[in-house]
Amino acid sequence: MDKIEKTEAEWRQVLAAKGAEPVAFAVTRQAATERPFTGRYEDHWAPGIYRCICCGAELFRSDTKFDAGCGWPSFFRAANPEAIEERVDRSHGMVRVETVCAQCGAHLGHVFEDGPQPTGLRYCMNSASLDFEPL
Repeated sequence: MDKIEKTEAEWRQVLAAKGAEPVAFAVTRQAATERPFTGRYEDHWAPGIYRCICCGAELFRSDTKFDAGCGWPSFFRAANPEAIEERVDRSHGMVRVETVCAQCGAHLGHVFEDGPQPTGLRYCMNSASLDFEPL
């Protein structure tokens, strides 16, 4: 898969054209985090596909979404393991595993090992990094 690279101005245009949340650029391109319980997909349960807001890559399916009570949309499995890259994140005095879109490098959130079975994982994502395609 070819990596997508754009300038900051180009990413801002892409996000504006998609009607992304106001914090989407800061979240996806600068690794910010939206406030908990504020994102459009935190309490969203319709069947569909969650895609990267920047490039449209398929990231998660609604049948893997669960209520973790953390304030961000959470999933126990990626739709395609190759769609998400994991990086060590040592920011804010913690060591976590950051998740980014493998296709465009957009910051998505973090993955933790406290999720439900069958994977035991909790992909804790920012709503602002996601776009939803209903089924």
